[in-house]
Formats: sequence, structure tokens, C-alpha cells
Amino acid sequence: MRFIADLHIHSKYSRATSRNMSLESLWKWAQIKGINVVGTGDFTHPKWYDELKDKLEPIGNNLFKLKHKYNINNLPTSCRSDVYFMLTTEISCIYSKNGRVRKVHSLIFVPDFSVASRISSDLSRIGNLSSDGRPILGLDAKELFRIVLDASAEAFFVPAHAWTPHFSVFGASSGFDSLEECFGELTSCVYAVETGLSSDPSMNWRLSSLDNITLISNSDAHSPEKLGREANIFDDEISYKTIIDAIRTRIGFTGTIEFFPEEGKYHYDGHRACNVRFSPKETIEHNYLCPVCGKRVTVGVMHRVEKLADREDGYKPSNALPFFSIIPLQEIISETLKIGVKSKAVNSNYFKIIEKLGNEFNILMNVPLKDIEEASTPFIREGIARMRSRNVYIAPGFDGEYGKVSIFKKVDGIENKGQIMLF
Repeated sequence: MRFIADLHIHSKYSRATSRNMSLESLWKWAQIKGINVVGTGDFTHPKWYDELKDKLEPIGNNLFKLKHKYNINNLPTSCRSDVYFMLTTEISCIYSKNGRVRKVHSLIFVPDFSVASRISSDLSRIGNLSSDGRPILGLDAKELFRIVLDASAEAFFVPAHAWTPHFSVFGASSGFDSLEECFGELTSCVYAVETGLSSDPSMNWRLSSLDNITLISNSDAHSPEKLGREANIFDDEISYKTIIDAIRTRIGFTGTIEFFPEEGKYHYDGHRACNVRFSPKETIEHNYLCPVCGKRVTVGVMHRVEKLADREDGYKPSNALPFFSIIPLQEIISETLKIGVKSKAVNSNYFKIIEKLGNEFNILMNVPLKDIEEASTPFIREGIARMRSRNVYIAPGFDGEYGKVSIFKKVDGIENKGQIMLF
């Protein structure tokens, strides 16, 4: 069966996350979005681990479901479906290697609580796991990988948001130029990398070294409503083993759902404090310095890909999987109504539409446009049509500032880049 999984999220015990990042809210919003498998995130945090053990029950395939007494019943009937949880966490490694400080985030997936406990026990001897749901450890990412491999043959390790400037394996500020430089002899055990919000598969296709690496995408959600802003599509039975095997082999892994990468907050280069946004070419022309204050600009994902790529833009490997770029339905409604995305009117319209048409992913990707118009307005129908054809305007994100997407309104300074119009 076809199903969607979002395997990188955070709990309420991580920094800068919503208090609503509870299992109950995740269960509810997964159904609203159309997600069948959700990562728990943060299993290394003692309080979250205890909550996971208390509220989840195994279903016999190394996934878990929320115990019935915790189910929230105020869901639109049209969205109700089964939701399963996978035990996952993210670790931040900060360490010195080859004369530089490295900051690398990694994802860990495990099949059961015993493996999760074993990994947490090993890591607790290195750093404080109670301080943050995503703990910061003075540990080489390669050694973290070895701990995961030693814990269980079923445990799975993925470099997280691989291109983010400050905290990733390829990051311009603190990463490496190759997987081999980071993981050495363990590189053959790296089967996947997470592309992150500021890159999409087409950008990663430019590196031949990633041809045999599965490109996965996840939301890295810090609030329930952000679930599924990126996700993975599978076509197989739902179980921990089939998910991990599909990622390893690409058999049963059929593609990803993506942010428009320009909307990611590190797509372009720049200096947010001075409101300076640069393309890679402009950064080079300015010698990597902010023209306002003279400080070095933050080099973004697009620039970093350009530097490490051994192929031209537009190259597509023969084994490339499809991906779908989306704009959240609430953002589309917000633009058509010309009011804030968090307004009551947007929220009311959002739930009216999904009550009629089903979950959000189904509306954005599958529902016929004529049905969307009948259930909403001609403007929302047109907005979704333009999103599906990638006919949108985007001011690229830079230096921690999210990009701004516009479907209908062209803003001064837009440069035509084909179907996607960039500022």
C-alpha cells in the first residue's frame, strides 16, 4: 500500500518547540496532513522516553500506536486513518577534526525501546541527555555512527539536513566536503541522507557521489502544524523493517514531498542583520563580505552545492526518484484571502475544505481541480494548480530567514528562472 512517513520531528522537550508537541497532537495532525508513520523524535530525553513508553503500545512490527485512551476525537471524519510511530531521535555532535570545529546533526531510527535505551545509556556517559530533546555531545559523528551500529543491526543512521550551513555533514561553516571525510570506513554503511528544507533532490543529483544514496525528506517539525512540510512516500506494507529496507534499497521507496528549496532559510547566501541576500555569484563578486557592515556572509545551500557538484545544474541520474514540491494549504488560503496565515478565517476555511475533500496531502497532490473549486473557491483552485505546475514566485531564504512564496503577486526585483520565479 502507498503511505507517507515523516521521520524527523521534535518533542516538547527540545529547544524552541511548541508545548503542543505531544503524542496526542502529533497523532491528530498526522491524520489531518495525511501522514501514516511519524517519527517520535527525542527518544534520548529521559522524560520523553518515559512518556513514549507510557502512551505507546507495540503493534508487532517494530512500530507503535497511541493507546486508545489518548486518542483525540475532534477530527474531521474525512481525515481519520491509522497513525503509527517509529522511535527516532536527532543528535548534535560538536567536535574538532582535521584542524576544524565540526558541527554535525544525525538522525537515529531504532526498532524498539531496548535498542533506544542501549543507545541512550552509551550517550549518557558522554553528555547530558536531559538538557535538550536534541542533545549536544562532544562526540565525533563517526563515533556516534559506530555506537548506533553496535547497538543493533536493525538501528539506522542518517546524516540530518545534510546541507544546512552550521550543523550538517556538508555544511559550509562546519561540515565536510564528502561523506568519506566525515565517516571514513563506515561510509559504506550510509544508505541515505536527509536533504533538508533548503535543498531538494534535483540539487543533490549534481553530486555523483550521492547516486547510490537515498535522498529522504522530513519536516523537522517543531510544532504539530508543521508536520509534513517535507515527507517520504512508500509503497509497501507498513512496518519498521519495510521502511528501513525501502530506504536502503529504494525498492518500495517511491519519492519525496518537498518544500520549495528557495523557501528554506539557508537557500541563498546573505547577512540577515543587514538584510543582504546574495546569489552564489554575487557572494563571490563581493569576496564573501557583506557590503553594508563588512562581515562575512553566511554561505547557503545553493552555493555549497555549486562548490561540491561535479555535474551541471539540471542533470538527472537514471535512477532518480520523483519528488513533489508543495506549499501548505493554509498558506495558499492565506494568500487568496489576503490575510495572515494564523488568522481565524484561514483556519476556518482550512478545516471546511479538508472536511469536504480529505487530508491535506490528498488535496494538494491528488484531488481533481474541479472538485477543489467546488469545495472552496476559484482562487484556491488556481493557487493549487499553480503550485502543482511550480508556477510560483519566491524570494529565497538566507542566513536563517525563511524565503517568501507568492502564488499570485509578482514583487519588484523578481527574476524569471523558468516556472519558478525568484526574487
